[in-house]
Amino acid sequence: MSVVVVGLNHRTVPLELLERMNVSPARLPKVLGDLAGREHISEVVVLSTCHRTEVYAVAERYHGAVQDIRNAFSEMAFIPPEDFSDHLYTYSDEGAVNHLFSVAAGLDSVVLGESEILGQVRQAWQSAHEEGAAGPKLAALFRHALVAGKRARTETAIGRGSTSLAHAAVDMAARRLGSLEGKRILLLGAGEVGENMALAVAGTTGAQVFVANRTWDRAVALASRVGGRAVQLDGLHAALAEADVLFTSTGAPSAIVDHTDLAPVVEQRGGRPLLIVDLAMPRDIDPAVAELDGVELLDLDDVRSFVEAGMAERRREVGRVRTIVDEERERFIDSVTAREVAPTISALRERVESLRVAELERHRGRLEGLDPKQREAVEAVTRGVLAKLLHDPTVRLKDAAGTPRGDRLSDALRELFDL
Repeated sequence: MSVVVVGLNHRTVPLELLERMNVSPARLPKVLGDLAGREHISEVVVLSTCHRTEVYAVAERYHGAVQDIRNAFSEMAFIPPEDFSDHLYTYSDEGAVNHLFSVAAGLDSVVLGESEILGQVRQAWQSAHEEGAAGPKLAALFRHALVAGKRARTETAIGRGSTSLAHAAVDMAARRLGSLEGKRILLLGAGEVGENMALAVAGTTGAQVFVANRTWDRAVALASRVGGRAVQLDGLHAALAEADVLFTSTGAPSAIVDHTDLAPVVEQRGGRPLLIVDLAMPRDIDPAVAELDGVELLDLDDVRSFVEAGMAERRREVGRVRTIVDEERERFIDSVTAREVAPTISALRERVESLRVAELERHRGRLEGLDPKQREAVEAVTRGVLAKLLHDPTVRLKDAAGTPRGDRLSDALRELFDL
């Protein structure tokens, strides 16, 4: 199979480095094209979310592919490889399958069991497929990962409660402010996370919801859906002057609100506090904003700390989810093994059967004196001998399938028997 995954996430690197490695939807086609064109990679999928950037690849050579991916990370972030190499994690073959299935099941998320990651895994593969970067091997892997993720959420309670990043952010803001009832809530960004946050605050008693987004039609549509009002981006400062809480989740490549932008807004607020929850990756809000009087700035690290307290019940489900991941990993590996060796085994059996039939035909004159029962015995004996002869090579080939040894055995059989 020769699949590798190389990546970094919220556990291995600080937020500052993670955001530099983030691959936005706008950058994704170029990054996929660059990776797919590297010497040791034949298929590739990039999974980049708020908490991780991972490259899944079909490797022509393991070490060469890992080096190709490391170099790509370096070029994306303009950082020398030695500055982040120690933070990278790498898995191959069965380990890569296990990692992706665990990610899809929500075991590797900031919010244990989060629901958003399953859609992100699906979108990562679809994007790679549309760009021509992902082929049949990664298609099969990612499709099966979605099966594992769905099973985890339907057969266990891993997804019970506030498992979405967006919902966790809203819950955290409500806890910070005592309640969101009667608050003026401004949402900056109407993508998937922004939409989920809007839905989470919709219906809050007395709350007023405002939505700002680069695409006006999308802001209008989302605001209408949650009973709120759309705000033009050039009216953002006026909206901030009135807001009690700002949630941000845009796909902008860099901060869109900095200390200079917000300082005059704070003066207009007359001492009223402003809570900002920044879920964007890279961050929408310059960290220096937190230095302004009356402004409390929370980011992804704060969400991670917040959700730790509410995970006891979901943690009890981890063992059951891991069992599902193990089962689906073995099912996937078995299916891949069968697909990889089936043509060689089939060709081998056809070859030896043709030789058996040819030999019986060559000796037909010497067998003419046999009665039907004796002819049947000769057929059975010759078939039985060949079946026993092929049994051990077939079993060994199946056991080694998907490994370099399996490739060598398959090549040897094809060479020796002219398959």
